[in-house]
Amino acid sequence: MARKRSVEDLSAEELRRLLVEKQRGERQSRLEYFRRTGRVVVVAPDPGQIPLETFHSETTETPPPAGARREKESGTGPRAWISRFLLLLELAAVVGLVLILFNGFNLLKDLNQEVSLVLEQPTLTPTPLINAVVLPSGHTPPNSEGGVRFNEAEIPNHLRPIVQSLADIPLPTPGPQQAVRIQIPAIGVDHPVVQGDGYEQLKKGVGQYIGSPNPGQDGNIVLSAHNDVFGEIFRDLAKLKNGDQVILFTSQQTYTYVINKSQIVEPTQVEVMAPTREPVVTLISCYPYLVDNKRIVVTAILEDQ
Repeated sequence: MARKRSVEDLSAEELRRLLVEKQRGERQSRLEYFRRTGRVVVVAPDPGQIPLETFHSETTETPPPAGARREKESGTGPRAWISRFLLLLELAAVVGLVLILFNGFNLLKDLNQEVSLVLEQPTLTPTPLINAVVLPSGHTPPNSEGGVRFNEAEIPNHLRPIVQSLADIPLPTPGPQQAVRIQIPAIGVDHPVVQGDGYEQLKKGVGQYIGSPNPGQDGNIVLSAHNDVFGEIFRDLAKLKNGDQVILFTSQQTYTYVINKSQIVEPTQVEVMAPTREPVVTLISCYPYLVDNKRIVVTAILEDQ
């Protein structure tokens, strides 16, 4: 027979269990005493009443199955795929909005540039609609029958209407870049420069072909004057030699050109007036003196300033 153990030999768990059993026995004794004395009424349990233990068991969250937990933790379930799809959809929407804003900005920039180009119209300089058909300064000699007049005989019959239309070209608006005076020290020329090289303009001085560039600019500046009438300004062009200077003045600056070529051509050789890439001045006059059936053409290039 097992010997009886003392309190000191019992563990804490055994003592707690003994205490609980003793309290339960005392509580049961009191309930029995109360029933015997009529102080406690035994009530049958309500069939519709849910025991506390049942309520507690039903309200306690049931842990998900192990497979569901693994899907949730690994992110491979249907909800995870839906979340990823929605995230990708949001990212695509943001990227699309950025692209729309970027394209709209570029479109607005291009539109503003087009509007600016329309509003900022450059100042137009009148230029001939076609090339000249004959070289300027043509006239009949002063000792010819009928005196000095524009020499229409130099112009082919089928081109005369064109020459007449060129006479109505408007003169450009005066500006600070235009030539206003010419000096050729080797032959004593010092005269004003006017815009236009028609018969009336050449009565006033040296005429500049409309559409040719201003002094100092790239291109061919074509200047004409008479040799035996209206001051005989270009009478001595034939005396010029290579290296002689032609000085053009604007209202702001002076440009010096150096002669490098001289030639006698037919009145219809208008190619001497063609534009050039480098800054050039071309001087034209009738030739020879008092005959005037040809032209003398002298070319000079801009000297380094």
